[in-house]
Amino acid sequence: MLNTVKIRGVAIGEGAPKICVPLIGKTHEQLKEEAAFLLSINPDLAEWRADFFEDVEDVDKVKKVLADIREILKDIPLIFTFRSAEEGGEKEVSKEFYFSLNHAVVKTGLADVIDVELFNEEHHVEKLVQAAHMQHVFVIISNHDFGKTPRAEEIVSRLRKAQDLGADFPKIAVMPETPADVLVLLEATHMMHERYAKRPIITMSMAGKGLISRLAGEVFGSAVTFGAAKKASAPGQIEATDLKHILDVLHRNL
Repeated sequence: MLNTVKIRGVAIGEGAPKICVPLIGKTHEQLKEEAAFLLSINPDLAEWRADFFEDVEDVDKVKKVLADIREILKDIPLIFTFRSAEEGGEKEVSKEFYFSLNHAVVKTGLADVIDVELFNEEHHVEKLVQAAHMQHVFVIISNHDFGKTPRAEEIVSRLRKAQDLGADFPKIAVMPETPADVLVLLEATHMMHERYAKRPIITMSMAGKGLISRLAGEVFGSAVTFGAAKKASAPGQIEATDLKHILDVLHRNL
């Protein structure tokens, strides 16, 4: 039985995919300006990609920015993400800092969701998931494969592993080389959704070839899609306002 997850009144896992828009400012002031702009377009969710923040290695500064973003966004659910360089992020840090930063964010209670990368030592992932859930913070466990699109069975295996580790939202993003690769991602999404998912999943095929996967979640089973406010945080993102229009058209005709 697939359960929906409700965060600040947003029901994820039912109806059209929910639109998440990233904050990617480098400075405190840029992030406050971005958050105010995000409020004007009213996405379903916001994601702070903290790896873009120039002072991210100063945890006290991260907490101050997080508090300001939370205040500006009001009741828009907020995801905190530090994307590692090996999975497409902007900055490389030690594994120790990666986990200590996420634990510090969890303790603030200011983020509704944290994103934890799947390919880390399991006991560190499980400990962070447990800490987040104790603070009523939801968890995305994610994998981003910028090199290829794995076979459908491997994609499903990674999503199931994330689910087994306690993810509220198992997530995978893959890079297509051909249109057939996009079909593989969509097949895997449908397979996971129909056979194994106990909670909402998030999948996407990146870059221009994969754009259709960001639009077709309601058909194949992906519960969240990512759109850009001004600048994309990943290849293939389109503007959130265009994305909302397309998703609304699709939803009305399903």
